[in-house]
Amino acid sequence: MSVFLDTSALFAVLDADDRYHAGADEVWRELIAGTEDLVSTNYVLVETFALIQRRLGMEAVRTLEEDILPLVRVIWIGESDHRSAVAAFLTAGRRELSLVDCVSFLVMRRQDIRVAFAFDQDFQAQGFDTLPRE
Repeated sequence: MSVFLDTSALFAVLDADDRYHAGADEVWRELIAGTEDLVSTNYVLVETFALIQRRLGMEAVRTLEEDILPLVRVIWIGESDHRSAVAAFLTAGRRELSLVDCVSFLVMRRQDIRVAFAFDQDFQAQGFDTLPRE
């Protein structure tokens, strides 16, 4: 089974003060002990690097790069997928929905990934299951 990794989950794993940290840490330990294919996109990584650098500092960025990302299969977004995601983003017209989210949904559908490790409710709204399970 493949599990898509979202910024919200990666941040919660790294930030001990995050309200979702305990649940995120538990799920992360289960994921890395299991056989799931951990997947994300370069768009999620850019968003995550920026958020972690700003809120947690460079040491946390280093932890992400050296300890977490080697376990993740990164899908690199090309121009065609970018344009498709932008079209979906503009069509949705919702301030709370990001372009990164639209790219994530596109990739999950194309790769037939049904589960996201995410604390972003937009994944459930799009019909995906999320970890941790409620």
